Order: sequence, then structure tokens, then C-alpha cells
Amino acid sequence: MTSALRSGSWLDVLKTRDLSLIFTARMAMSVSRAIAGVAVPLYLATLGFNGVELGVLYLVVALVAAGMSSGIGFATNKVGAKTFMIIVPAMVALAGVVYAFSANTAILFIFAALASFGRGAGAGAGMVGPYQPAESQLIVNSVTPANRNRAFSAVSLASTVGALIGTGLAALSGHELVARAVAVAVFRPSMLIASAAALTASVIAMFLSNQPPKPTHPVAHKQDRVFSFPQRSRWLLYRLWVTNTLNGAAVGMFGPFITYWLYIRYHANEVTIGELYLVVNIITLGSGLVAPRVAQRFGSVRITSWLRIAQGLLLIPFAISPTFVIAGIIYTVRMFAQRVALPLRQSYVLAMADPSEQARVAALSNLPSQVVMAVSPTLTGYLLDNVSLSLPFEIASVIQTISAFAYYFFFKDAAPPEELIPYATTVQEQPPDGTADETPTVQ
Repeated sequence: MTSALRSGSWLDVLKTRDLSLIFTARMAMSVSRAIAGVAVPLYLATLGFNGVELGVLYLVVALVAAGMSSGIGFATNKVGAKTFMIIVPAMVALAGVVYAFSANTAILFIFAALASFGRGAGAGAGMVGPYQPAESQLIVNSVTPANRNRAFSAVSLASTVGALIGTGLAALSGHELVARAVAVAVFRPSMLIASAAALTASVIAMFLSNQPPKPTHPVAHKQDRVFSFPQRSRWLLYRLWVTNTLNGAAVGMFGPFITYWLYIRYHANEVTIGELYLVVNIITLGSGLVAPRVAQRFGSVRITSWLRIAQGLLLIPFAISPTFVIAGIIYTVRMFAQRVALPLRQSYVLAMADPSEQARVAALSNLPSQVVMAVSPTLTGYLLDNVSLSLPFEIASVIQTISAFAYYFFFKDAAPPEELIPYATTVQEQPPDGTADETPTVQ
């Protein structure tokens, strides 16, 4: 590979102005998400929500988030990614204030949906909200292809650092189990801190540039309608719909319920769960450094598939762990695998999509998974309340493992540009309809 294509150091990548701002904003947003990920489920459980009611709440949250994410993906090229990086965190900040002062069920449902409370739960990193299609496009536009994995891993590292801070604050501001009558007052500090962190992310985003993507396809200028389907990336989108639907069904079975499950399974309180998440985030700090290295060594598709298999298989011993400590150890290992794979998967999708369609592909690729993630929690809530505390995790294990094999089968012959040797050697497969925009494959 020529010197022009070699990736720079981590510091070189973060010297890019927009990427450094995205890094800082993601860190602040992850602080907010981490605190809410601990406080909100316990707050709602203290108010008397059972598993089914939490499932219904997460159903509403997921459906609203899916609609918002799709709308943002389609509108990013027209409105600008920067706009959504400002507005969505501001909405989360407002929701945090509402949760700090209200116990009204209808109001809590509305603002949980607007703030995506319940998504990206657990130890706090990962999904930061429905503006992620806009954020992903900004990341890609900020770096060269050779530095793309490094950039996504850096932003993922920011999530982990933010989650580390957030879970530490959740543990410090936490408490033992409390009575319903004082729940609002007791949880108020946590939610106000979460609100302030989200507002900080919104303010930071105001300093981002708002550059449009750089189209490379000769007819890219013709696709300028807001709601046009990403035709040139459809091969990628169709395959992602299959794998992401499976993975979304699995994640929806357990993801939003991690904190609640630890609460009912081991009678853990906010302090204990916050301490666990704090340890998880400390141990997984190195995941962002590992991700680009293992992708370079094994290939993005292969390592992502392996790590997703590991995530799926680890759910079973986690679900049947006899003690909180053992469950915490298994959860930590699983979270490390998840945090190595996540930036590589996000980077891969943006690398393979046409530049003018990246935000739309990022949004639409997750739409089916968001829909099934909306349905899954309702089933999980019922199973947790009436059948078994481990069954939802066991079902999710099988589904996520299947999704990993499907991902490998669909993309094993479609390497991102920086993994092709030599870099410029690609071949365009001719699809059945005769268009020349199909999967690039290694020679």
C-alpha cells in the first residue's frame, strides 16, 4: 500500500476539526445516555412499572426512534447533518428536565420517546440516538478512507469514556431502593446531570461545519429529492435489512432490560449497577484501540462476524449466572466484543454506500431492526413477568448467532476499499437488471 494510503496516528485523526468536535459531543452525549440507562429503568420500576409496562414503553420509544432516524437519514443532505446534531441532543436535555420533575405516566412516555430513553441501555455506550445517520456522514466526510475505521473507533472510544463518566456519576448520585413517594426527588439529581450533559453535546455541535457529501458517482447530482430511495446502494441495503432484522430482534429481547433484569434478578440497586457499568467501561476503554488493528489483520467483515457470534453465545451463561459477580464478568467480556465490532460495522456500511446516499443508507439499514426491536421488548416483558428470567436471553442468543452467520455469508466477498490489495483493484458485478453498481469484490 502506498504511503498516501497509510492511516495516520490517532492524534492525527483527531486533529481534524469536525472529528474532534464529534468526538467531544459524543462523549458528552454518552455521559447523558449512561446516566439515563441506569436511572430511568430503576425510576420507572420504583414508580411501579412491571416488565410488560416497560416493554410497552420501549415499543413506543423504538417506533418513534425508527421514524426519527429514517427522517433524519433522508433529510440530512437537504437540511445538513449539523442541524440534527444540535436538535436531537437538545430534545434529550429537555426530556431529562421533565423526568427530574414529573411522575405522570403519559408525560414520561412522551418524553422517553422523544429522548430515546431505553435505546443504548446497559453500560451506556453504543447507540447515541436517532441522529446517528447524520453523525456517521460527518465522520466519513472528515477523514480519508484509510482512516475511516480509526475515526469510527475514536468516536466509539469517546462513547466508552463518556459512559465511564456517566456510570461513575450514576453510582455517586445513586441510592438504595426507595419508596415510590420520594422517587422523583431522589432520582432528580441523576436526570438533571444527564440533561446538562446532553445540552453540552448540543452546544458543541453548533461549531461543526455543515458540508454536503462529496458525490463520486457520475449521476449523483440527479438524486436530489429528499425521499429518493438509495438506488446505487440497494445491494448493500437489502442484505443489511436481513442481518440487521435478525440482530435487532435479538437485541430487542434483552438490550433495554439489562438494568431492570439486574434489579429483579439480583435485587441490585442504582449504586451497585452503576458500579458494575463503571467497571465495564474502564475495562472496555481499550476496545477503540483494538478495533482498527483487528480489522486490518483479519478484515472488517470476518472480525465483525466472529465478534457477533461471541456476543450471541455469551448471552446464555450471562442469563443463568448464579451470582451478580459472575453475571458482571460475563457481561463485561460481551461488552468488550460488542464495542470492538460496533465501529467496524458502522464504518463498513458507510464505506460501501455511495457517498451521496450514506446518510439514507445509515438510516434505512437500521429501520427493520428498529421495528423488530420495538416489538421484542413487549414479548420480553411478558416472559420476564410470567415465564422465565433467562428465556428471553436464550432466545436472543440463538437469533444473534444466526445473524452473525448471515452477515458473513452476505459480505465475505465484499471488502471495503482500504482492504483491497492493490487498493484500486475492484470489479463491479453486473446485477440482473444490468446496472453497474453492485457489490465490489476482491480480485
